[in-house]
Amino acid sequence: MNKISMTQKKWLLLLHVIFSAIMLGGAVIFLVLSIVATTSQDSGLTQSCYTVMHALSKTSVRASTIGTLVTGLLLSAWTHWGFLRYHWVIAKEVLSVLAILLGPVGMYVWTFGAAASGQSSALLWCGIILQILSLAAIFFLSVFKPGGKRAMRK
Repeated sequence: MNKISMTQKKWLLLLHVIFSAIMLGGAVIFLVLSIVATTSQDSGLTQSCYTVMHALSKTSVRASTIGTLVTGLLLSAWTHWGFLRYHWVIAKEVLSVLAILLGPVGMYVWTFGAAASGQSSALLWCGIILQILSLAAIFFLSVFKPGGKRAMRK
């Protein structure tokens, strides 16, 4: 596949960072709303928190996940990083699968259940915490790029 120019790479990387930041910000919002819902004595507020979380899981969580995935795949395909050349890229790919399962899939199901019942579940809490940790790890890998290049067989 053809490589892209440095300017094109920077624009694509900027889009990737923006979508990734939206994903991380969304996960933090889920954490805050979960804390409010869990600690509130007001059933209306609790219900509102879970309703907002469910709405976000259907909109910005999905859009940011798709945007991050598409731009990440394009960066791998169109730059020297590739899909399997660097340890940090492979680690990001594995963590991205986890983030996709937790984000658009898990959060949708778990917030739907919480919105319907008005109560949080352990799965929702675990999902939120794992989502934040996996996204923070992806950011770490993107900045520090540990492990370097893989030894390629000839």
